[in-house]
Amino acid sequence: MKRRRILQAGLGLALGTPLFAAVKENKLDLAAEVLQIASDSGQVESSALYVRRKDEVFAKSFGRATSVDASFLLASISKPISVAAIMTLFDAGEFKLDDPVRKFLPEFRGDGRDTITMRQLFTHNSGLPDQLPENARLRAAHSPLSEFVTAAIRTPLLFAAGSKYSYSSMAILLAAEVAQRIFGQPIATLVDDTVCKPLRLKHTALGIGDLDRESLVRCQLENAAPESGSGNAETKSWDWNSDYWRKLGVPWGGAHGSAGDVAQFLDTFLHPSGKVLQPETANLMIRNHNRKNMRPRGLGFDLGSPLNGPARDTVFGHTGSTGTLCWADPMSDSVCVVLTTLPGRAAEPHPRNVTSKHVAEAVG
Repeated sequence: MKRRRILQAGLGLALGTPLFAAVKENKLDLAAEVLQIASDSGQVESSALYVRRKDEVFAKSFGRATSVDASFLLASISKPISVAAIMTLFDAGEFKLDDPVRKFLPEFRGDGRDTITMRQLFTHNSGLPDQLPENARLRAAHSPLSEFVTAAIRTPLLFAAGSKYSYSSMAILLAAEVAQRIFGQPIATLVDDTVCKPLRLKHTALGIGDLDRESLVRCQLENAAPESGSGNAETKSWDWNSDYWRKLGVPWGGAHGSAGDVAQFLDTFLHPSGKVLQPETANLMIRNHNRKNMRPRGLGFDLGSPLNGPARDTVFGHTGSTGTLCWADPMSDSVCVVLTTLPGRAAEPHPRNVTSKHVAEAVG
């Protein structure tokens, strides 16, 4: 609890000093000050902020992140990146959103699986769980991604497909498996070929790819997500910082990337150029596909207020359990990326969320 109070105390101090009087007219400076306080206090080891509004860019790194080009473990920001790569196969006519998953994974059938569609995998209403019951066992055994796929195909559904919303990393895994079978190569290769290379994302990869292992920012593990081992010393061989997890490149949470690269990725949806997806497909990814009274979701993207950005339904982006957050706002033509190493569940308020809200105020 001590760490959770540091940010609040630090902000209280900042808001009551001449420093705040000097920066209150510039919310971006105040946003950066949140991360600086969190870094100086030791609450956050490393962080980076990248904001673009129209033609203006504000970027800064903090703590052990010596540059805004530092590569963080993005966690679930990996989902829209992976889905964008998968959707290049949609553009190629290889699948339709309402195709049943069993068309591509014949063994995925029975007990309600037959009607699950590709769209439902992307929008988290397939009935698949977020994590597998055997997640810890598979990670402790350093299992390959194929064993996670086999288990996800067989795992019991939580509810009938399409009946409710329930966040599901395993749904994204099976969507990636469909892409692998169509593409004939690993999902990490598809991401590199269709997203990273066309956008010249030099500090991003699903897994490690060609990134320098020593250059990757270390994740903090205290109060980490349960599925990552929660910082337990006994899970060191498979936690967020392990070579095993870094290299595995899970499509639901295993991408590394820099703040600038994530901003560049979001920009391709604000200003579709055809480099990654056809403009109409890019627009399809950032609009809501879920029915009324169900949480809005794009294809791989989260939408609206959960992103702590501008209070508009058209805002799209994602957050990650390692302490990451990104959003883009079409109305103000702005992008915000906040990457930290403090687990998302480790602080309330979390510095990324406070920072994001200041940025939202700054861009109007």
